[in-house]
Amino acid sequence: MARPRRNAVVGSPGIGLSRMFKRPQTYLAAALPLAIPLVLAALSGVEPSAAPAPMQKASALAGIRYADLTPPSPATLPEHSTVLTVEEDDTLDAVLSEGGLSRADASALTLDFGKSIDLRRMRPGHLLRFHHDRSGNVDAVQMKVIGWGEIEAVRTEAGFDVASRPAEQRAIETVVGAQIDRSLYEALRNAGEGPQLMQQLVDVFQWDIDFFALQKGDSFSLVVAKKYAGADPVGYGPILAARFTHEGQTYEAFRQETPDGRAGYYARSGSPLRKQFLRAPLQFTRITSGFTKSRFHPILHAFRPHHGVDYGAPTGTPVMTTADGVVVSAGYTSGEGNCVRIRHTSRLETSYLHLSRFAKGVKRGKQVMQGDVIGYVGMTGLATGPHLDYRVNDAGTWLNPLQLKSITPDPLRGDSLRAFRASVAALGPKLATPAQQLADYAAKRRALF
Repeated sequence: MARPRRNAVVGSPGIGLSRMFKRPQTYLAAALPLAIPLVLAALSGVEPSAAPAPMQKASALAGIRYADLTPPSPATLPEHSTVLTVEEDDTLDAVLSEGGLSRADASALTLDFGKSIDLRRMRPGHLLRFHHDRSGNVDAVQMKVIGWGEIEAVRTEAGFDVASRPAEQRAIETVVGAQIDRSLYEALRNAGEGPQLMQQLVDVFQWDIDFFALQKGDSFSLVVAKKYAGADPVGYGPILAARFTHEGQTYEAFRQETPDGRAGYYARSGSPLRKQFLRAPLQFTRITSGFTKSRFHPILHAFRPHHGVDYGAPTGTPVMTTADGVVVSAGYTSGEGNCVRIRHTSRLETSYLHLSRFAKGVKRGKQVMQGDVIGYVGMTGLATGPHLDYRVNDAGTWLNPLQLKSITPDPLRGDSLRAFRASVAALGPKLATPAQQLADYAAKRRALF
């Protein structure tokens, strides 16, 4: 259903809008064509009776003057409603006043509505319906809060009686799929989904798929619980199962909780997708310089080894630790700028250079988990632009991060494996629908509304 436009007027049944908006100009438009011939006749000295026969009917109006063309008293406006849409930078108090409430009533209702919703998070798109009685006074206000529910206020002798009706919260298991043409973001958007789902999908396959190198023709399908408040979509639960085809190779993931209450994603065989190291410490950036034994340094103007991989990204982009470990240093040097070093095993250590700043709480001795944000992209130290220099060291030997082979944790066993196989049997067939077919269906479904 189309969103009601701001200041839309909803009249009572059977009452035409023309009846509510009569104007004096209507009478002028009807009288002028009859009066003009009389004026011309007077100027030319010809008696009105000498005018052509069609004009004789107008002679009776010769005495009418503009002052006599006063409009009749306007008809009483019937009971009606107006609908206002909350727009950018609107406050609830201002919209209530615009809807016809006095300053005192608007302030009182703002306080009452604030007991049910957080007014600091007002966003464009919320709707307010004002009901006017026959005297033109607002006797009821109804507010539709997207993703939450409704609040209704009815005028009484003591003020307004306010009641809130939160919408029913529910989750619907949904299959989503698409084929990538230009980007993963665009593919999901064209399928009618939000960016939160893109982040989830990247997290599921981040150990096996290089999302910097997606190609046209790659495809995916997934099963997820979509959350609704009434009819409004409000977000997603965790992805339950997913399939991603990249460069001709298909990867699958199924979610399963372990006895300790932690959840992870596993291949159909029951082996975990999670590896000891992430493929990259950032998401959706580009590699600007690779691991090499000889590279011309743009600042030092000399050839020297580059023991890491440079990821170009805007200043402030979050940087994640690629594996569980302990922070061994977090400080500044003239060449590396702001740098964090993390020890993962007795041999392996990773470094994150040129950060603009460190994440809160990151200091020597802090325990970090894979995926924790430890800092933000910058260009401190010897750097010509914002980027992250990511390095891996194995007992004093520098390794190419792009060729690092990860260690896989233990697979599922016992009851967990049996529960997992039952989940795969239920969810696996749902992933079999071709991704493009799902995307086409989503597009057609949206076109109906």
